[in-house]
Amino acid sequence: MTFQNKKYQVIKNALPYELANFIFNYFLLKRDAVGFMYQNNIHAQSPILGSWTDEQIPNTFSCYGDFVMDTLLVKMLPVMKQETNLDLIPTYSYARVYKKGDELKRHKDRPSCEISTTIHLGGNPWPIFIDGTGDNNVIDEYKNIHKPNAPEGTEVLLDVGDMLVYSGCELEHWRKPFEGDVCGQVFLHYNHVDGPFAEKNKFDGRPMLGVPSGIKI
Repeated sequence: MTFQNKKYQVIKNALPYELANFIFNYFLLKRDAVGFMYQNNIHAQSPILGSWTDEQIPNTFSCYGDFVMDTLLVKMLPVMKQETNLDLIPTYSYARVYKKGDELKRHKDRPSCEISTTIHLGGNPWPIFIDGTGDNNVIDEYKNIHKPNAPEGTEVLLDVGDMLVYSGCELEHWRKPFEGDVCGQVFLHYNHVDGPFAEKNKFDGRPMLGVPSGIKI
């Protein structure tokens, strides 16, 4: 079945293994270098470096709008258009290096994430679950409270370079506690060109890709 039928779809080998592995190792180096600078009080004071302050996944390295990831956001746009049969504009990228015990609680995304993808870059595989019914089950993501009898969802396990495309504002998605050691994932987010948020959410409100969130001119 295609994205049009069920609002999510796995694309195998969307990124060649060599490219995914390169980006994974780049992001591991960035994590370690930024960690070294923080530990030694060498602060560039720029959110483009990344941080361990993500409220959704505490104490895990993440970065909004990384230069490489935002480049990937643009490069994957033709694939996203072809696979979804939708006309899309890029909003933002977000990457994490997950650690043992991390959990992505059941949630839906904000309007800048109408059509999204997660790509497995490297490390240990970690299934993502998606509720294809589109039911409004979540009560409070951060308290992990859901409406009774919420569907168990479909388990999706990605190999390196695979990507899951999904309608992030419509379908709940989550990950159970991570049992591996490390897992690199990048999320690429898009909006409908003619949708209600298109003009406001172009580049997620930034003047251009590759700059931190909240930058205005």
